[in-house]
Amino acid sequence: MANKSVTAIAHPNIALVKYWGKLETTLNLPATHSLSITLDKLETRTSVIFDPDLQQDQIKIAGHIAGTDFSARIRNCLDQLREQTASKLFAQVDTTNNFPTAAGLASSASGFAALITAANGALGAPLELRDLALLARQASGSAGRSLFGGYAIQHRGSKDDGSDSFAEQLYPAEHWPLEVVVAITNTARKTTSSSAGMLHTATSSPYWDNWMAQSDPDIAIAKAAIKTGDFTALAEISEASCMAMHAVMQAARPGLIYWNAATVDLIHLVRSMRASGIAVFFTIDAGPQLKAVCLPKDAAAVAAQLGSTPGVVETIHCQLGAGAHIVN
Repeated sequence: MANKSVTAIAHPNIALVKYWGKLETTLNLPATHSLSITLDKLETRTSVIFDPDLQQDQIKIAGHIAGTDFSARIRNCLDQLREQTASKLFAQVDTTNNFPTAAGLASSASGFAALITAANGALGAPLELRDLALLARQASGSAGRSLFGGYAIQHRGSKDDGSDSFAEQLYPAEHWPLEVVVAITNTARKTTSSSAGMLHTATSSPYWDNWMAQSDPDIAIAKAAIKTGDFTALAEISEASCMAMHAVMQAARPGLIYWNAATVDLIHLVRSMRASGIAVFFTIDAGPQLKAVCLPKDAAAVAAQLGSTPGVVETIHCQLGAGAHIVN
């Protein structure tokens, strides 16, 4: 379907049971299962058109030509899509985020979910959702989860070819409509990317084997908590998974520290709020931003307290969002 521009929107997802590490890099196989929620206010919007007149892919991010490293990842993703669909056409890609990029807010997850959804649509939607989830995982380990709304799981898998390492939806957003207040403490790009940090952690952290071994029991606890709407159990396992992920990376040599002073202050604040009776817990990815997950009745109070904390640049109040979808 040449010369048909298709635009897709995808939202970042925030892992409650964390993904950190790769078993194999060529297929980008994750070392752990992961379980996430998709956020509605943050979005990547990507337009793709396959044009027979193009001699190579043309990629722009926020109106500017993409840097070499990221454009290479996009071209590699498009190459895999072309291989699976027998297309020979190059694409023009225009993508933009309404939130800070490469700052610990899962921009690669929403970015590649939007790219794959738009590109598949521009080719006439030849691939099914399971195929897209496998393709998304190879582009970014968390991107498959952003194909789905509500609660999603990325299976670690056990097959060498990665065919059982895919994401799927556990429950739609309406199953348990939690809300999330994102506290942004620094909008700058992080100095160590998640991919580089994972490889460094796996080869140098003494806690690595324990981290991988904890994945199965953590996922089981989280799934049971979400099924029954047990906020206390989900809070405990989510914070434990978050702290364990940061412990394993901080124990690497040299250690990786993605937090700043405001991040630590926010951790103490969330714990204090929960002790006072507010239903809230925190999670933090590879960056300094804290995400406070709460019941809807407590969201306003959580947003007010996080927003008044020194070092917080902005707060964004989110509900659970939809999966990646075409908008034109």
